[in-house]
Amino acid sequence: MSTHEKYMQRCLELASHGLGNVSPNPLVGCVIVKDDKIIGEGYHRIYGEAHAEVNAINSIKNKEILKESTLYVNLEPCSHHGKTPPCTDLIISMSIPEVIIGQQDPNPLVSGNGIEKLNSSGCKVITGVLEKESNYLNRRFNIFHERKRPFIILKWAQTLDGFMDIDRNADIKPGNNWISNYQLKRLVHKWRTEEDAIMIGTTTALNDNAKLTAREWPGKDPLRIVLDENLILPDDLNVLDDTTPTIIFTTKQKRARQNTEFIAIDFQKDIFSQMMDILYKNDVQSIIVEGGKILFESLLKINLWDEARVIIGNKIFHKGLKGPDLPGRPYVSELIDKDQLLLFNNLQNSDDKKKETL
Repeated sequence: MSTHEKYMQRCLELASHGLGNVSPNPLVGCVIVKDDKIIGEGYHRIYGEAHAEVNAINSIKNKEILKESTLYVNLEPCSHHGKTPPCTDLIISMSIPEVIIGQQDPNPLVSGNGIEKLNSSGCKVITGVLEKESNYLNRRFNIFHERKRPFIILKWAQTLDGFMDIDRNADIKPGNNWISNYQLKRLVHKWRTEEDAIMIGTTTALNDNAKLTAREWPGKDPLRIVLDENLILPDDLNVLDDTTPTIIFTTKQKRARQNTEFIAIDFQKDIFSQMMDILYKNDVQSIIVEGGKILFESLLKINLWDEARVIIGNKIFHKGLKGPDLPGRPYVSELIDKDQLLLFNNLQNSDDKKKETL
């Protein structure tokens, strides 16, 4: 690993701490180096607050030494006024002579402009250091801006014999039939804190009566999204308890409640393009989809997914609802207690068809 790569790797490590707290902003870490020694560092902690470059510069008491330092950042510094002033202006005002960047910002408000502004000021700029790793870390942000939709993660659990659920009949009360162990349940709740939203369909809402919150892990609850074409879900379901912001996509018009909004779309047309447009306009950067099979297969059929996380529980149902089939092989296969976790990338949605595991 080169010197530039070593310090960029530290930027990526710092940036990852912002996951779940900075959306719709990107994950950004910054390191400032003088004489091959880190003299300051920071990362973007919370949406609306100071960016990584600001936090790194503010961590240095003697600002004069910045004139002899190199600033590393995994994403092109912003050049526009948003919730905070442009980071490029601050870098220039501090006379930092060299800036090393991981990836160019895909946001059209910034893309290339920050680099050009730094170059025009006389700052030496090097780009593309650990670019692949930088792109992977900000895959949610990249998809959001490049494809004008949220990043989509499919997640389900199935048994050793491939079933997502038992056979359901009128005698079976709604509720979860847990397939995986408690460690994986906590991991799933951690995942929920990392994404903006969680989505299920009508049948899953009825059968599981899940809360779709992150009770087993500290952090924010995701926005709950439920498809309910004809508003058949009873008000006593957990997803309609108004405790957490919730969107119900339906064909019906219904007045919003305290924490629940009903959005009418045309179910006779492409519902996913309609939903993605609405969620994009509402700055929903990522969604974890947790069921059910019809929803999964609909998304797979139109190739509207970016990652999949499949849990193979150490159980056998013999019969029931079969899990969907995923194309390709998992890039990670990990044993957690006695259960297996498989991770998939949608390489058809990747600019790098030969993406290696990071």
